[in-house]
Amino acid sequence: MLHSRPSWRVVALAMFTCGWGGNQFTPLLLMYRRLGGYSALSVDAFLGAYVVGLVPGLLLAGPVSDRRGRRPVLVAGTAASAVASLVLCFGGGSAWPIYAGRLLTGVAVGIAMAVGTSWVKELSSGADRALPARRASLCQTAGFALGAGVAGALAQWGPWPMVTPYAVHVLLTAAVPVLLLRVPETRPRAAASPRGGLLRALLADLRVPAPARRRFRLVVLPMAPWVFGSAGLAYAVMPQLVGFRVGDWGLAYATGLTVLTLGMGLAVQPVAKRLHARARAGRAPVAAMTAMLAGTALCAANAVLLSAWLAAAAAAVLGAAYGIAVVSGLLEIQRMAGPDDLAGLTGVYYTLAYAGFLLPTLLASLSGWLSYPVMLTAVAGAALLCLALVATGARTTTA
Repeated sequence: MLHSRPSWRVVALAMFTCGWGGNQFTPLLLMYRRLGGYSALSVDAFLGAYVVGLVPGLLLAGPVSDRRGRRPVLVAGTAASAVASLVLCFGGGSAWPIYAGRLLTGVAVGIAMAVGTSWVKELSSGADRALPARRASLCQTAGFALGAGVAGALAQWGPWPMVTPYAVHVLLTAAVPVLLLRVPETRPRAAASPRGGLLRALLADLRVPAPARRRFRLVVLPMAPWVFGSAGLAYAVMPQLVGFRVGDWGLAYATGLTVLTLGMGLAVQPVAKRLHARARAGRAPVAAMTAMLAGTALCAANAVLLSAWLAAAAAAVLGAAYGIAVVSGLLEIQRMAGPDDLAGLTGVYYTLAYAGFLLPTLLASLSGWLSYPVMLTAVAGAALLCLALVATGARTTTA
């Protein structure tokens, strides 16, 4: 079946707007602490609620769309993203609406990442093998970056800082579900099956094919949590550690770190494609984890020095690591998956990736017993261990 060239762009727009809604909250963490009076643990828990919502969005939406079609699932996810911003728009004065809004945001982003990534690949038939993964990743990352940048700027300098950022996202997203209704469906609805049969089919879509399991365990599994673990360190942990250095500019500084991290991620993604194209041994995952190690080491050093400039340097390095890791991970998954389980395995990959976004919450929970220099040194040690695993897996398994 032939698809018109612009079709994938509408799906990419849905991924962009859902990514915008997912990350617009991150630079506002300091605002919720200062204007809302929430503790550091509370605002990190808001991030955790987002990850909790991501899990069903990632793990269920992909297999369901493999069986029931991409369009209805992504339409629902994009609509949920707008509803989540409405909840956050009017619920900033109480923790429970924020938890609910962030949970629903997570579901929406999970749907966009699992279903949108697969739909973009299917609508990009005829393109080179790496291009669909780059398209999906670039659009999602651009949404993450611009959502954070616009929301942070509006909260720092605009009116009604706890309302305006979310209102902008609602306006941006409102028409996208309607546009999706015109995109060609690539996974026609399968014949109805008994409930038990459908459940078994959904679970089967989440299994890594047997020939690829060793490479998955040694390359994808150790690298995936660092994708968003690096982002959490760069623009959730660092701004809170050095915020006192920038005074009233704390919100703008946090926004700048977020945009810097994701901007670097966008800039280096073509590098991941070239690394994959040049070497069967999997040079891109090794490069990603090497950059992760360098970035986490800078974070550990800055936990002692508390320098706003060193935090920015760490964010840039971690952003580069993020960009290479997210693209190389998607390419690994797309080589492993068949057409009937592509969205399911993409959801598994992103679930592992987003597990790393719980890292700031974990560190905040342990901060009563351990200092940040100690904890971030341990994080750097974990990055070194994962680098060793990925290097071994890339050398001993077939891409």
